[in-house]
Amino acid sequence: MSATTFLMLRVSDLKQWAYCPRIVFFSYVMPVDKQSTFKMRHGNDAEQAIDRLEKRRKLTEFGLTDGKRQFHFWCSSEQLGLSGKLDLLVDSPEALYPVDFKYSEQQVYPNHIVQLSAYALILEECFGRLVDRGFIFLIPKEEIVLVEISPERKASARALLQTIRNTVRTEMMPEPTEVRARCDECEFRNYCGDIF
Repeated sequence: MSATTFLMLRVSDLKQWAYCPRIVFFSYVMPVDKQSTFKMRHGNDAEQAIDRLEKRRKLTEFGLTDGKRQFHFWCSSEQLGLSGKLDLLVDSPEALYPVDFKYSEQQVYPNHIVQLSAYALILEECFGRLVDRGFIFLIPKEEIVLVEISPERKASARALLQTIRNTVRTEMMPEPTEVRARCDECEFRNYCGDIF
């Protein structure tokens, strides 16, 4: 199947879907003006600060001895119909490691893992190398978390692509997230009349 036969998606769409499917619905099916939220503004500021600091970080902090770092690495997959800008790619002799920066004060969440898994799939296609591990950098804690990217996680990311495309094709609004606290800071909160 070529990319021309299905909707091209962004890696961030998988993360957003896992957070709340309606974010993706409003982006593709019913585009509306969205409100800039504190998290969005703060995340951009934090990312710029991390960019400056990360250039000085040693690879040993990732448990690696050697490798080349590429920041803001644009990648895409024609087979998957998927593209995105990875925060950091570490290309070491032993493996490729996608690294994603997250402004999370708690932990790594499932939506972070599905996003990292999607990047692994793209990198495997681009470089012809297995990608079975990556890192999430939790910005507030300055903590680097190793994430195993199993075949099951990759399969879940692939299945999610199909789910998103089916939703866009049928134009059926999905159920909202069950975590209502997420709705309070959502840029689309004004459009979910069944929640507010």
